[in-house]
Amino acid sequence: MDGGLSNVKKWVVLYPVYINSKKTIAEGRRISTSKACENPTCAEISDCCNYLKVPCVIEIDKAYPRDFMQRGRVRVLLKKEDGTLYNPAIPSRKQLMLHVAELVPKHHGRTKKQEPATSTAGPSKSGKGGKKKK
Repeated sequence: MDGGLSNVKKWVVLYPVYINSKKTIAEGRRISTSKACENPTCAEISDCCNYLKVPCVIEIDKAYPRDFMQRGRVRVLLKKEDGTLYNPAIPSRKQLMLHVAELVPKHHGRTKKQEPATSTAGPSKSGKGGKKKK
């Protein structure tokens, strides 16, 4: 995926937490909840960046400092060496986050996962819960 591009350390970092609608701003979300998506993964973000024709690299061994249990981040290159944008629709990190958050719910792996989950569920328990009086 690197394509021979040099100095990946200077690329923009995009953690999945930045676009996760389940997280609060204090936990690291950077866009509004209405525009964010639910529990994105690095692979989904990478696929969206490839779809947007923006070079990216997944770093599996890295973790977000505020949530170090969730591993992985994506490095993205927004501008070429001469300063021109790879995708004119994405001039900044914020625009990248908004575009990726819009595309992740449409990701092919996500749409396949959700179909079986919407199938009919088993019979539900009815009645009151708690202790019974004697």
